[in-house]
Amino acid sequence: MEKNNAIAALVALAHESRLDIFRLLMQAGPKGLPAGKISERLGLPATTLSFHLNQLKHADLVTFRRDGRSLIYSAAYPVMNALLAYLTENCCKGDAAACCVTEADTTCQTERVP
Repeated sequence: MEKNNAIAALVALAHESRLDIFRLLMQAGPKGLPAGKISERLGLPATTLSFHLNQLKHADLVTFRRDGRSLIYSAAYPVMNALLAYLTENCCKGDAAACCVTEADTTCQTERVP
């Protein structure tokens, strides 16, 4: 992932509503969710949701497909994985395992900052 793409993705995710939308789509899996269901679950008006989905699409974090009259949105897993890889590629001088990137990592030898 290029630096500019990483910045665009991070900017898009920096808004609370867009982060909520993206997390919901990540939970939904590859099947995705119709826009109406996203709006319903998050309590966002259709116009507000449309604006935020466009921002996420612009950052390539979500994709959509038409199913009849509905638009089905899905998280772009390859882009999210590329963003995570970009953020951790130089972690701990290239030794990502030493960075303790998950809370469940019991092999972590460094202290966590509360």
